Amino acid sequence: MILTAENYYSQEANREYMSVSQYKTLFGTFGKVACEARAIAELNGEWEQEKTTALLVGSYVDAHFEGTLDLFRAQNPELFTKAGQLKAEFRKAEEIIARIERDSYFMKFMSGQKQVIMTGEIGGAKWKIKVDSLIPDVCIVDLKVMKALRDVFRTHDAEYMGFVEYWGYDLQGAVYQEIVRQNTGKTLPFFIAAASKEKEPDIEIIQIDDAHLKECLIGIESNVPKALALKSGAYQPIRCESCDYCKHTKILTSPIHYTDLMMGA
Repeated sequence: MILTAENYYSQEANREYMSVSQYKTLFGTFGKVACEARAIAELNGEWEQEKTTALLVGSYVDAHFEGTLDLFRAQNPELFTKAGQLKAEFRKAEEIIARIERDSYFMKFMSGQKQVIMTGEIGGAKWKIKVDSLIPDVCIVDLKVMKALRDVFRTHDAEYMGFVEYWGYDLQGAVYQEIVRQNTGKTLPFFIAAASKEKEPDIEIIQIDDAHLKECLIGIESNVPKALALKSGAYQPIRCESCDYCKHTKILTSPIHYTDLMMGA
């Protein structure tokens, strides 16, 4: 299958290739509960990820720098009020864009080739990536729009971390760096070009060091055989019982003990 901008997110492409988003649904991150059942349901066309306002704001900013904002606005009428005005959340997106564009250092990182599609192999599986800004021979850049850049998250084992590890963007960096290496022969540094949705948008260029990316890649490689087995239907996927898909498809068969309500909290 030859990937294009039109079919990159299709069910056919997702069945043939692994992607970072698919991997994170299957195996989770510190901030995202893994759900094998939801991942397989999405592959089978039985469940779609909700287009939340938070995701749409990020996609709005992405579309601007990709040069497809007019098409994005036409395809998403929910961005507008009945009077035809942009909703407040997307006016904020335009503020974020303006803040980014008046910083010359940030814009250097956004000056690369846009939405570059590449494929490769990791752990015996075919993978696909789509790079926001690829500066040949220099670096790989992924654009992120976050609620805030300096929020600290507490994990179940009482460890504290920032948004990069909490949401698994280091996993994304590991995959992107490896697939770009396979296609170009060069191991390029990975950066996140980050902006916040705060009243005064914060901006940063964030590097994830190569040593950490290599550690992430080792973990990803070890999980790929299980991912392939799940995608092939070799065994029944496990339900997380906490995501929207599991809530929607839940079938009750017996009572639970009141202490069970605290499981996973």
